[in-house]
Amino acid sequence: MKILSVSDYVEPLLYDRFDPERFKGVELIISCGDLPPEYLAFLAHALKSPLYYVHGNHDIRHQSRPAGDCTDIHARLVQFKGINILGLEGSSWYNGGPHQYTENQMRMIVWKLRPRIWLKGGIDMVITHAPPRHIHDQEDRCHRGFKTFRWLIDKYAPGFFVHGHIHFDASDTSLRETMVNRTRVINTCGYYLFEVGHE
Repeated sequence: MKILSVSDYVEPLLYDRFDPERFKGVELIISCGDLPPEYLAFLAHALKSPLYYVHGNHDIRHQSRPAGDCTDIHARLVQFKGINILGLEGSSWYNGGPHQYTENQMRMIVWKLRPRIWLKGGIDMVITHAPPRHIHDQEDRCHRGFKTFRWLIDKYAPGFFVHGHIHFDASDTSLRETMVNRTRVINTCGYYLFEVGHE
């Protein structure tokens, strides 16, 4: 299954210069935050695919929900074509704004989800705004990753962990993906196309 992931800034190739042939076959769109609702609605409509999203720390700029087939999955475990997807919004707390969490707050959100994760048979993909601690993150308070996310990887071994929040030079592909045990951790800043196989 081909998936398009987006985050952090509007990509002209997906908006002003949109070419549907370039993104043919996309079955699901995921947004990892900090994007205007009009952009998300456009993508869902243009690609005729459902879109799952979580908020980023800068989504306070956007007050409305995206129209169309767009679903906020923060603190939810949803299933799409047999794939269990967990969504967790926001960044580490740094100034008390919306969509910011302390490590303890994020840990409690995940802890409350554990019964549902068990009932659904685990997690195949996690989508977040912030990265896991010490994987693609930075040392300032805003861009520090969550230890809880690293625990999720170690505990449930999802095939994919997709995040945004950390801007980088896209020409350096080593900053895009990192393997952690059996999990592909992907920084989707801008956009990224990847495939998920059915077992």
